[in-house]
Amino acid sequence: MITYTFLALIIIYSLYCFYDRAAMSKYLFHPYSIRHNRQHYRFLTHAFIHGDYLHLFFNCLALYSFGLILEQQFFSNPSIFDPRLGKLYYILLFTGGIYAASIAEYLRNKDNPDYTSLGASGAISSVLFCFIMISPLSKIYLLFIPLQGWIAGVLLLGISYYLIRKKRKGSYTDNVSHEAHFWGALYGVVFILVIKPSIAKHFFYQIAGIF
Repeated sequence: MITYTFLALIIIYSLYCFYDRAAMSKYLFHPYSIRHNRQHYRFLTHAFIHGDYLHLFFNCLALYSFGLILEQQFFSNPSIFDPRLGKLYYILLFTGGIYAASIAEYLRNKDNPDYTSLGASGAISSVLFCFIMISPLSKIYLLFIPLQGWIAGVLLLGISYYLIRKKRKGSYTDNVSHEAHFWGALYGVVFILVIKPSIAKHFFYQIAGIF
């Protein structure tokens, strides 16, 4: 299972870096080092390490909850894709989400030696929003409140955009990469619409059916 492989890599690398801070520093996302030291591997490796156990737990829970369903019921469904092609698409969804979620932060901070980030949140946002496009009426818990997936998606995008704007204005600060969430989510939406355009009609028909 690809999802289990991603989970294993995330858990193993994260636990390793919890006890080896030098390794964490080497592999986290540091745009300045990518630009000036050509350490391009950081674009990918930062998604497999996390800052603490809570961060690791919630990202793994989200990937397990939504990634496994996508892999088993959609990308591995022979009536939708050739199984080998479906596996490739699923890998591209996750790994492409890592890069898509990082580009904006890279461009903004490539000359800032103090900026760093880590975690798989951007890639998992891609997985989550791909799931929402396919199954917009499925229940998703947002702050422990059950919502239909499309409603949760709209709220998550809106909140992320709002917090991005506030942080840019300097009126809000936290340690969460809201840009990674936002761009990772958009990548998940665009990706599924490119490889399966009929999803758009299916998405709107499901939502229209509840009104």
